[in-house]
Amino acid sequence: MTAPRRYLALGDSYTIGEGIAAEDRWPVQLADALRSEGIALDAPEIIATTGWTTDELDAAIDAAAPAGPFDLVSLLIGVNDQYRGRDVAAYGPAFSALLDRATGFAGGDAARVFVLAIPDWGVTPFGAHSGRDVAAIARELNAYNAAAHAICAARGIAFVDIAPVSRARGGEAEMLADDGLHPSAALHTEWMQLALPVARGLLSRA
Repeated sequence: MTAPRRYLALGDSYTIGEGIAAEDRWPVQLADALRSEGIALDAPEIIATTGWTTDELDAAIDAAAPAGPFDLVSLLIGVNDQYRGRDVAAYGPAFSALLDRATGFAGGDAARVFVLAIPDWGVTPFGAHSGRDVAAIARELNAYNAAAHAICAARGIAFVDIAPVSRARGGEAEMLADDGLHPSAALHTEWMQLALPVARGLLSRA
């Protein structure tokens, strides 16, 4: 009997699902959806905590020391770098280094890795009342996502652009957790649905 495949999800609050139940996190929903299609897949191993920047995720990976190889690895990171005012010029190299690590956990196979874009927190009630320039937040996150997308494209790594749906619907009451900032289970489902065909395709090639 073939052993179930393994999935590692790396990130921050958008991966750990701040304010929602564990089963509603998009990586957990994704694994459930893949299993419903007949793909034998373990529950995802998640290394993610609310507030982490790229360097904090990097240190957390060192501490967790996940044992690869994994059949599927996802990465969603950077919103806290932007929130703390770090320039996109610094984000690119930090993201690239994390992508190196993600690929290493996938046995060196870029075709097992996918990246999700950073959602725009400026559209949320928290963003509206933060005193920050929401247009500037959007511009900065567009630059972050463009940098990540370019790095992924250069390496042949799949990029799932969840930014448009997050920007279009991220301010809706049903798409928000109780804190008015983090996404609800419903928005995690939207992200999962965008990631599902990509993850399915990666696993089919593995």
